[in-house]
Amino acid sequence: MEIKGKIIVALPEMTGVSKSGNNWKKREYVLETQETYPKKVHFDFFGDRADQYPLSVGDDITLSFDIESREYNGRWYTSIRGWKAEKSGMTQPSAGMPPIDANMPPAPPFAELPSGGGDEDLPF
Repeated sequence: MEIKGKIIVALPEMTGVSKSGNNWKKREYVLETQETYPKKVHFDFFGDRADQYPLSVGDDITLSFDIESREYNGRWYTSIRGWKAEKSGMTQPSAGMPPIDANMPPAPPFAELPSGGGDEDLPF
């Protein structure tokens, strides 16, 4: 699933060691949608993704995420786990288009076609 919005809260990184002895890391954020009635959405990046997608307050992003629920002591808890964040305003070159090179000279102006009489025969 995807959602677009602006990061309004970036919580401190959390780290720890699992029961099996593995280190873990988590970064949590709150995103606010840009709708008529904005919604606030709390989500996190877990493990390697915590470092892969560093976000700051004020970033406009498109978040790709999964929703996960689990039961603990008879209560259910739901989390939104991000797996990709794309910052808005960062444009990618179009497919098939070469990247813009600042050192490249400007293209020459288009040559004007000679204008003839209005009774030319067109091949189509």
